Amino acid sequence: MTPASPAQATAQVNSLVAKLWNYCNVLRDNGLSTIEYVEQLSYLLFLKMADERASDNPFNEAEAQPVVPAGHDWQSLVSKKGLALEAHYRDILTTLAQSPGTTLGTIFAKAQNRITEPALLEKLVVDLIGKEDWTIQGADLKGDAYEGLLAKGAEDTKTGSGQYFTPRPLIDAMVDVMQPQPDDTITDPACGTGGFLIAAHSYIREHHMRRLTREQRLGLSSGRIWGNELVTGTARLAAMNMLLHGIGDAEGESLISEGDALAAKPKRHASLVLANPPFGKKSAITVIGTEGKAEREEVSYERDDFRATTTNKQLNFLQHIMSLLDMNGRAAVVLPDNVLFEGGAGEKIRRRLLDEFDLHTILRLPTGIFYAGGVKANVLFFEKRPPRAGGAPNTTKLWVYDFRTGKHFTLKQRPLRRADLDEFVDAYLPDGPRSERTETERFKCFSYDDLIARDKVNLDITWMKDPALDDADSLLPPEVIAQEIVEDLQAALSEFAALAEALGGEVKADAETVVTETGPTD
Repeated sequence: MTPASPAQATAQVNSLVAKLWNYCNVLRDNGLSTIEYVEQLSYLLFLKMADERASDNPFNEAEAQPVVPAGHDWQSLVSKKGLALEAHYRDILTTLAQSPGTTLGTIFAKAQNRITEPALLEKLVVDLIGKEDWTIQGADLKGDAYEGLLAKGAEDTKTGSGQYFTPRPLIDAMVDVMQPQPDDTITDPACGTGGFLIAAHSYIREHHMRRLTREQRLGLSSGRIWGNELVTGTARLAAMNMLLHGIGDAEGESLISEGDALAAKPKRHASLVLANPPFGKKSAITVIGTEGKAEREEVSYERDDFRATTTNKQLNFLQHIMSLLDMNGRAAVVLPDNVLFEGGAGEKIRRRLLDEFDLHTILRLPTGIFYAGGVKANVLFFEKRPPRAGGAPNTTKLWVYDFRTGKHFTLKQRPLRRADLDEFVDAYLPDGPRSERTETERFKCFSYDDLIARDKVNLDITWMKDPALDDADSLLPPEVIAQEIVEDLQAALSEFAALAEALGGEVKADAETVVTETGPTD
């Protein structure tokens, strides 16, 4: 079969996404949120692809080991209709969840049927999933279609789905400057739907595939890339997303683990960490009491590898990523502004970052690029280095790129494109030594002495002024101004809600949602 051209592949992906989204609209009328709908598709897609794989098995049927046990597979599903179909589907979900630790178990963990009308379930099985030959399409094609659906789901802000999805243009720019290598061990401790891991895998395939050894090829899809996700439903989306992109094995150990990454020291280390930990200032868990009442409890993690004890979720993730890195490992992490200026534990962690690591670059991000509002964030690029002679700090120069001032994006009218970050990628010099970087209006260099002398080692460094504030001819469109006002108010509300919690106050649900659920991961 002749490979599809880029234009043909894009058209095929768009066609698949359109089909999936059209059915999503039908199911939303039935009361399903987008994230619930994508979960149901994940179950059905897996069953269909496992069936196609079994049909193409070149081995003797008696020797073949089916991915899905007979009686709970796709063929058993399509043989039924109406109420019998719905009942059997529920039984399949319950049975397949009983494979903990495998990709199969991750995809079906705590799975429930949310499609309450048998006729709609039958439409999905027969008219949508059943009519597509998923395994004959390239891994990238079907994977890109699935990721396109996840991107659509991220727009469903009412359910908070966007918190699990980092804009792909930002992911691609971060991966382009980090340049993952075939021998890298790559992880994301808060992987969301797996965007960073998939982008890193794609980069290696695009730039190194022809030179990969057999061992490197095997490692690339079976263990050198892994992630962790706290939320069960999101972990299943990540596992399915990776599987559709050709990463991992349904029968093998799951590359996506589920649980609180901050609860324990890392069991293994990585040479490359790419992450966008969940925003929300406080680390907290929800506890259901004996009377059925839900209460939130703040969490501080007592880990001997953490130098500061704090309930600030982002500061804890930053410390965790420091521990995750191998010696000479590198990291690119999206973190909110408060990590750069908060005192107390924040100052202590920043001093350690400058002294024990090489924090060489910060990218200041504009508002309006994340699906959750009120987010003011940065990307921190740093490397783990061995101690220097005489106790000298490992950070000598910090380069700050201001991609925020004078940049105005919205999710619909002017979304972020990969080309918008070309200037940053070029200035970063991914192919050249940092000693050859050049200062520009947006890219400034600060010495270690400059940084350590700042009040509380504040790294929230600004020097540019928005030209729209001074130039009457460059006034922004009203919808952009309105959106920025909304985001500023949401950011302020997040800070006030966090302060109220810290003082022992009670935060109403709407405000709490802003604090704990506004951040996108992957």
